[in-house]
Amino acid sequence: MSALQTEIKNAAVGVDIVDTSDGFTIIRKPACAAAIWHRQPMPGFQAWIDALDPAHLPSARVVLRPDAVPEAVRHLCDIAGMAEGEERLWLEADIAGLATRFATLMHAPYLRLRLDRVSTNACSKFHIDAVMARLICTYRGAGTQYGTSIDGAPPKRVFRVATGAPMILRGTLWPEAPAAGLLHRSPPIAGTGETRLVLVLDPVFDAEDTA
Repeated sequence: MSALQTEIKNAAVGVDIVDTSDGFTIIRKPACAAAIWHRQPMPGFQAWIDALDPAHLPSARVVLRPDAVPEAVRHLCDIAGMAEGEERLWLEADIAGLATRFATLMHAPYLRLRLDRVSTNACSKFHIDAVMARLICTYRGAGTQYGTSIDGAPPKRVFRVATGAPMILRGTLWPEAPAAGLLHRSPPIAGTGETRLVLVLDPVFDAEDTA
């Protein structure tokens, strides 16, 4: 059994595993509450980013047009003092590519982009986001945890998105009701010494919301 087949087998009900970014269109399928892109980063990238001083990881929350993402991410990496090199170029290009794909999929003229350095138990409660949809990609550290729960209680079986794998989840503002009970949270890491780098993208449809 391949790694992709194993991930598909182990995914929660309502979560689809895709092998290309084009596969994210499956999020519009009625029974799909989330989609995960099973992929591998460029060779050497994970070891590089895992070894960086956390102070040199970019961190920001901005609202911008998708075509402004490449320049913004370069600027954020410069501010953080991230060394130049092919790994940084891959990171910048990957964030820009995910932003373009997500904005196109959502028909969103703007995106709310968040890059978080996380070393605490942020968003440790299982929940559904109050957005139309959200893209999450953990570049460093443990990936997002998710599971299903009919009554809103913490899921009895918890799954984890692989580091580097982008995930799109429907939120409470999705036009159609999402598959019931798919919850997610940031993994609890307080006291472990781990620092995660997490990208979060939300669609923004009204220019007034960019303030």
